Amino acid sequence: MYGPEAEEPYAFYAKLRQEHGSVAPVLLPGDVPAWLVLGHRENLEVMRSPSLYCNDSRIWNIRLQPDSPLLPMTAWQPMLAFADAAEHARLRAAVTEGLAQFNRHGMRRYVVRYTHRLVDNFASAGRADLVADFAEKLPILVMARQFGVPEQDALPLGAAVRDMVKGTETALQSNQFVVGVMQELVKRKKERPGEDFASWLLRHESALTDDEVMEHLRHAIVAATENTTNLIANTLRMVMTDRRFRSSLSGGAMTLPDALDQVMWDAPPLTVVPTRWATGDTRLGTQEIKAGDLVMLGLAAGNVDPEIRPDLSRPVHGNRSHLAFSSGPHECPGQDIGRAIADTGIDTLLARLPDVQLSVLEDELYVTGSLVSSRLNNLPTRFTPQRPKKDSAGGPSSPSSAQPLPAAAHSVAPAPAPVAVRKPWWRRLFG
Repeated sequence: MYGPEAEEPYAFYAKLRQEHGSVAPVLLPGDVPAWLVLGHRENLEVMRSPSLYCNDSRIWNIRLQPDSPLLPMTAWQPMLAFADAAEHARLRAAVTEGLAQFNRHGMRRYVVRYTHRLVDNFASAGRADLVADFAEKLPILVMARQFGVPEQDALPLGAAVRDMVKGTETALQSNQFVVGVMQELVKRKKERPGEDFASWLLRHESALTDDEVMEHLRHAIVAATENTTNLIANTLRMVMTDRRFRSSLSGGAMTLPDALDQVMWDAPPLTVVPTRWATGDTRLGTQEIKAGDLVMLGLAAGNVDPEIRPDLSRPVHGNRSHLAFSSGPHECPGQDIGRAIADTGIDTLLARLPDVQLSVLEDELYVTGSLVSSRLNNLPTRFTPQRPKKDSAGGPSSPSSAQPLPAAAHSVAPAPAPVAVRKPWWRRLFG
């Protein structure tokens, strides 16, 4: 699952499916053997059978080299993503009940205000890169506020998260920056608790330690911002480049939630989840799985399984049986939050910029692929220049003040070079 053959993931999935069926043997970087689950039904079987496929990487029958790029994703940590049974229930209760206390109405209000504030930064120019100027900034601004992180730290924190996820030469430095922000947040909220996610975790009856609170804050901020950024970017790309969406949205026949559903199927924020290990010898699909084998959830592959989607050109509006948020005990606990940020943010953006359109050829968009996701790196657009929007009080549309958003001052590595130019896979299928 690396090298030229894997650069076209959906063609790669089709080849594996033809040769091996619903579960395929693959090699990861370093030629580490694993199983990739391609079938929709088989993915659900793994997700919903924690007694057969656990999240504890300590049972892996492979020992990675100290410099393996797989370590950041698979090394065991004392947190719910690597826990099962009673320990998972204890940790997940704190997270899910903390997330449940988010004021959804208030959060949407801040999504709208931050969207206007971001648009104000580029509205007068009549052009913007909606990945760098919007998709990468909106989620971290909203989530930082919900977590209790000061606004001036939000964009630097987001820059560090992106750098860490990309696996650049400064990824370790960026991870240390994120950890430092979360450690300081835990310390501050122990002294002065508030109505925020960090404070709710600290006072939950599950009695998380300070380190457990910090690790779950770190994990949640990375997952929420990275996945929501990808969701916003992929949805904006499809809205502006795929005729099925652009014509329907402009004609009023398709709602934005419909478009989000389609993106969840065709371009999920995460493509692979490499965190399941067989607890004993078992059979999955036609394959004999050995105890300790790594069994990877193929979210993107399962979403295009011919058994459930024989015709990929047919719309899936309202169908939310996709695998984008996983299922079973480890189903994403914050899926409604990420979707609400994307839905409200994109809707507000399109209302502000009704004539926004791509300013480059579609083939000039480029994607950086990794083992677990595909990230859209650019979305240059043009639109009629506007004056900054004023709120009801006559000031700039912002949640707290008339000051501009803080710069992402955290030092990170330069953006990676574009991969080979190619049209998105759904465009090659549908023209």
